Amino acid sequence: MNSNAVRTRFALMLLAATLPLAACEGEADDPAETAPQGTVAGIEISDARLVLAPVEGNPAAVYFDLAYDGEKGITIRDARVEGAGDADVHDVMEYDGRMQMNTADPIPLTKGTEVAFEPGGKHVMVFEPSEAIAPGSTARVTLVFAGGATHEFDAEVRAAGEER
Repeated sequence: MNSNAVRTRFALMLLAATLPLAACEGEADDPAETAPQGTVAGIEISDARLVLAPVEGNPAAVYFDLAYDGEKGITIRDARVEGAGDADVHDVMEYDGRMQMNTADPIPLTKGTEVAFEPGGKHVMVFEPSEAIAPGSTARVTLVFAGGATHEFDAEVRAAGEER
């Protein structure tokens, strides 16, 4: 083969290899793409509350109900709470015959999924809550999804003795 034929063949192979990528170009992988900034389309949060610990400085917990009605599957991988040193999604699970609290596995959501973040189950553990997180105020909670999308919501701050 002459050099022009080799170049032509190479160019055709390169073009054929990039066509599948061009076909995907218009597809949206980001669940936040069609939602207002700081939210994920299809997520509905209700009954959000942050309950402080009985001993000041100990971790607090965020509880809420989540419903997902989006078209694409998404996964919660982390959480943040404004005014806290750190936050983590936790779950209560059995280990060695005992129930223990630990960092939760990623939480997949598909259309129609409902998840209760509640005492004795999944919740957002809030470490080193600042004085700004006080009973009667609200705390800004951010769920972080695989891929980097986020969903923000406010949680009512309650004292340790109040209903969880």
